[in-house]
Amino acid sequence: MLETLGMVAGIVLPFWNIPLIVRIQRRRSSEDLSLFWALGVWGCFALMLPAALTSPDKVFKVFSIVNIFFFTIVTFQVVRFRRKG
Repeated sequence: MLETLGMVAGIVLPFWNIPLIVRIQRRRSSEDLSLFWALGVWGCFALMLPAALTSPDKVFKVFSIVNIFFFTIVTFQVVRFRRKG
C-alpha cells in the first residue's frame, strides 16, 4: 500500500510543473525565474537519473523519469523565453 501511494505521488508530483510551463508560455517571458536556478535544478536531476534508472526502488525510478521529462520542458521554456527577452 505504501509503495503504491509513493508511486502515485511520484507520478503526480512532477505534474505540478505544468502550470509553470503554461504560465511561461502565456506570458512569453521567464524573467521572473532564474536561469541559474533552472539549469542548476535540471543538472541535478540529470545527474541523479543514472542512479534512479539502476535503482531497484520503483518509486525513485518512476519519479525521476517523470520529473526529468517535465523539468526539461520547464528549463527549455526558461531558456527559450530568456533569449527572446
